[in-house]
Amino acid sequence: MSLENATSYSWSCPTCGRRVPRSVPACRCGYRPAASTVAVQEPADVPPAMRSRDGSMTITWDDLQSATTAGILTEAQADGLWEAFGERTAARPRFDAAHVAYYAGAVIVLAAMGWLLTEAWDAMNGIAVALVAGAYGFAFWRAGESLWAKGLSTPGGLLFTIAVWMVPLVIYGVERATGIWPQGYPGGYNDYYVLVKGSWALMEVGTVAAGVFAITRRPFPFLVFPIAFALWFMSMDLTPLLFGKDEYSWDERKWVSMWFGLAMILATYFWDLRSRVRQDFAFWGYLFGLLAFWGSLSVMDSGSEASKLAYCAINVVLIVLSVLLRQRSFIVFGALGVLGYLGHLSYRVFNDSLLFPIVLTMTGIGVIYLGVLYQRHSAAIGRYAIDHVPEGIRDLIPPRARMSGPA
Repeated sequence: MSLENATSYSWSCPTCGRRVPRSVPACRCGYRPAASTVAVQEPADVPPAMRSRDGSMTITWDDLQSATTAGILTEAQADGLWEAFGERTAARPRFDAAHVAYYAGAVIVLAAMGWLLTEAWDAMNGIAVALVAGAYGFAFWRAGESLWAKGLSTPGGLLFTIAVWMVPLVIYGVERATGIWPQGYPGGYNDYYVLVKGSWALMEVGTVAAGVFAITRRPFPFLVFPIAFALWFMSMDLTPLLFGKDEYSWDERKWVSMWFGLAMILATYFWDLRSRVRQDFAFWGYLFGLLAFWGSLSVMDSGSEASKLAYCAINVVLIVLSVLLRQRSFIVFGALGVLGYLGHLSYRVFNDSLLFPIVLTMTGIGVIYLGVLYQRHSAAIGRYAIDHVPEGIRDLIPPRARMSGPA
């Protein structure tokens, strides 16, 4: 096999120039060619168990050297593959010093222009606040465009996110200048992150609109963060608007937040289902949707054991969804909910039982053992699921999760 023949296993993206494996249906930039362009005819003599191109793995230089020693690759092919892999993974988020610095700097700016904004800004009139915040946002966006054009997508994308983060401050300044508030003056900008007020709603709507515009122009996963954050706040600030009063009960707030959070999760899921991009743009939508839904559900008063059992069942469903959707946030919230229910059983229902802790311990060990078995046979389980799960059910799993392969 020559190096030229090796290129038959990848295709070139006409939008950004990246080389993409033919088993991947879309480029990281979002371009998706016609199916015939990336179709690969597999050899007839390859066993069915070997044909899967799903999943992911870590390949090191030692792996390529081992393949060279075994005669699978030549030295030239190994060098070419290593260079191609390096170009493809250069822009991917990684846990290294540079990317930690990128995100740490972005978080500092988000905090400085958000909940850590000093009261000195409240001393400025509304027009001044709007103009200064708008100038900041424009400068951040232009700087992001400059870095993005140079191939530095991570710092560029973070600057786009900061630009969107300035939008609520711009709208706040305009509202202060015009005196137009949905439900009266809500207080200083710092109160936006503390108090639930219906008058914050326009700021949240504007942030969502700006975030959607930004993500269509520059597809970067972290841009979903300000959108999801604003929607999470909206789930609380809608309560006084929906009930048409400043005073409302906690039960009213919990119900609004729970249904709004569920709507966020469903909207994120349907968007994730239609997306053909391998990057995880859905994470922040799921996370803040779960914060609103699970948080409200968990603090609701349930007077019967049946309702508490139903709460535990919902959390078990969240754990199952974490596997199907490849979203760790679901298993975190689901596990916390199950632990809360087990704590209730321990302290209220089986408080005098000697066997309950033992049974619970054995159950935990059994779950760990099942996890070990799944880890050993995940590939076989994945192939079995693909072969036996009905087509309609497979279609309900987002393409991003299907491409991730077995966990």
